[in-house]
Parts: sequence; structure tokens; C-alpha cells
Amino acid sequence: MIARAGRIFAVGDIHGCVDKLRTLLGMIKLDWDRDLMVFLGDYVDRGPDSRGVIELLLDLKKRHADRLIFLKGNHEWMFMQFLKGEDHDFFLQNGGIETLESYSLEKGKTDMPQSHLDFLDNLDLYFETQDYIFVHAGLRSNIPISEQSQEDLLWIRSPFLKSSYDWGKRVIFGHTPFSVPLIEANKVGIDTGAVYGGRLTCLILPDFEFIFS
Repeated sequence: MIARAGRIFAVGDIHGCVDKLRTLLGMIKLDWDRDLMVFLGDYVDRGPDSRGVIELLLDLKKRHADRLIFLKGNHEWMFMQFLKGEDHDFFLQNGGIETLESYSLEKGKTDMPQSHLDFLDNLDLYFETQDYIFVHAGLRSNIPISEQSQEDLLWIRSPFLKSSYDWGKRVIFGHTPFSVPLIEANKVGIDTGAVYGGRLTCLILPDFEFIFS
């Protein structure tokens, strides 16, 4: 997927931290006629209000659907697997309990609005512009973006983090938390551990400015 835009505002992993998301959105000044906002995934799990995060994103989407890109994170994948009756323990052991609590449990099932299910079921694996590739976790070296596996796009860490490979465009990613954004020639990591007491980060491109909440 390739799109032309003014500026691009890329937002890192939210993990149920709705207050930090609300604060960050209040600090961001977009031109909704030209700019794009890209969310890098991991909206749910570990934090206090995954439901609130998705509700806030859906509200934003109602007003500016054509200027928003929502990527899938590994935690959305785990959540959907759980809702399909698969990988139950894996989800719960990785922050899923907090997500279920935010939706409230009734007779062992979550109270999931259809709009939330549709949101989770229609997330993109990556987003590409003329200058950047946006992805949740990262990319495998020497493989074209169209041939990357979903597992790597959602889960890869060390082989990507250690790689100096040039994918032809700078890769903007989340997934792996850092105390401050990771800035390298071929990639920029903007998961700054919001759910672990760190900050939620937005990277503005091509200005290469950061906003934190």
C-alpha cells in the first residue's frame, strides 16, 4: 500500500493506556486534508483500558477514516486467536487478563461490540509510502516486503534489530520497547514502553520530530 501525503504521524504501542493516548492526540496538530496518522499496533493487553483505547480509535476513524492507518500488532493477533477459542493460555499470560477485564467478563465470555471485532479483524500488516515502511515488529533481511511472513511482521526481534540491511526505505516500527526511540540509518523504533511507565511516542515525518505523552 502506497500513499502520498503531507506529513505522517506515527504512533507507537499503546497497550491499553487510554489516558496517554488521549493526551497525545490532544498534543498533535494535523492537517486532516493532507496529513496521515499511522498506528503501529498493540492497542490492547497489559494496560488498564484496552476497550477504551479501541473506542477512542474508532471515534477518530469515524471522523477521519481516509487519513488513518491502523496496523496489526502481535497482541491483536493473540486476542483474535483467543476469541476464536485458540491459544487461550498464551493470550492470558501476555497481558490478556487486563484486556478481558476492560470488556467485563460474563459467563466466561467477553462483551465485545461488533465494531471492535471488525476493527481487530481488518488491521493492516504493514503500510508503505515512497520513503518509509511502517510495520509493527520489523522485517526479515533480503526479503521483499510483499513476501515477508506475518509471523515476522508481528513478532520478529533480534534478527531485525541487529540487521543493517537496507530495505530501500527506512522502517518505522514498534513492538520492542526502548526508554527512548531507537534511531538507526535503516530503522526507527518508537515503542517507548508506555505501559511500563514510559511514554507514548509519536514520530512526525518527514520533519523527524517527536511528541511524547
